[in-house]
Amino acid sequence: MLFFSISAFYFFYFAAVGIYVIFLPKVLQDVGYDALDIGFILALAPLMRFATPFLFLKHINLNQTVFKIALFTSIFCAILFYFTLNNFYAFMFNNAILGACLSLILPYLEILAIKDLGKDKYGKSRLFGSIGFMLISLILARFLTQPKIALDFYLFVISMMVIFSLILLRFDVSHETQNQDTYENFSFTKHWTFWVCLFLMQISFGGFYNFFTIYETAHGISLEMTSYLWSFGVICEILMLYFQGPLLKRNLIRIIKFCLLITTFRWLLLYLYPDSLMITFLSQSLHAFSFGLFHSAVIIYLYSLYENKKLAQQFMYGVAYGLGGFLGALIAGWLYGANLFLYSAIFSALAFLVIINRK
Repeated sequence: MLFFSISAFYFFYFAAVGIYVIFLPKVLQDVGYDALDIGFILALAPLMRFATPFLFLKHINLNQTVFKIALFTSIFCAILFYFTLNNFYAFMFNNAILGACLSLILPYLEILAIKDLGKDKYGKSRLFGSIGFMLISLILARFLTQPKIALDFYLFVISMMVIFSLILLRFDVSHETQNQDTYENFSFTKHWTFWVCLFLMQISFGGFYNFFTIYETAHGISLEMTSYLWSFGVICEILMLYFQGPLLKRNLIRIIKFCLLITTFRWLLLYLYPDSLMITFLSQSLHAFSFGLFHSAVIIYLYSLYENKKLAQQFMYGVAYGLGGFLGALIAGWLYGANLFLYSAIFSALAFLVIINRK
């Protein structure tokens, strides 16, 4: 029951992410927003993901009460999308609140998944998130004939995510017994090389997440084939998540370093052979390492690194996927051109150099 519930949570959470990342820009464009407005709205979510953890450094504890508030507020925000969609400032504010809620939900349940499932089953459960992301991209593309349909899908998957999150709270018996005052002081400086590494790694992904489709189609690869490339990368990620259990029992820092080197090689392939379909498929296969294995190794390493595990996970998503993702998108837009993935390779190589002496 626990494995099923966590897997279902991941499925619906990342299905919601898929709707947000893949289809929300089109929805906003269809209702009349220009590119600048869309960019500003979409930048709010990673910014809130970065800012929210700082509220929990003192005085606030991410307990079950706060978690439930985040769950029900996320449904409320999804409902408000229907009423705020055509008003820039109302939609922007609603989107910011939703981003703050989602930045609390995932770290809370990641800790539960690692603690109760262990290293072997964590990846097998997490792969359902990749399946949800991929399926929603294929299904919604067939039905999205008007903006309201995307909002209907989003409300449904958010509601299902909340239902399975509440079910999982039945298994969360230890969080409430720990007092925030017993935790060690959370410190960035003690492990600063690790945090800088995460930050630089996500900046390197800015070109991929935001411009991969544009980059490949500009080099003669069709839009349909580019969609297959996206799906192939997710399939490779799923396979890694399923079989990675034995790897995660080894030295996690060495695994992280290896993934950084593989990622640098991946970006160099895209830079050197942008019009080669075979090489591009090869580079996409490396998503298994640069995201699948890297993400799991980082999550589990953080679990062993800090006593305040929930706050550590919050800052991981805030610093890496929040601030790193935000700046990565801006830098990729500024540097976009023939050398885009050369710059990506430089950032991932810098991440490796920063952490090279860590053991």
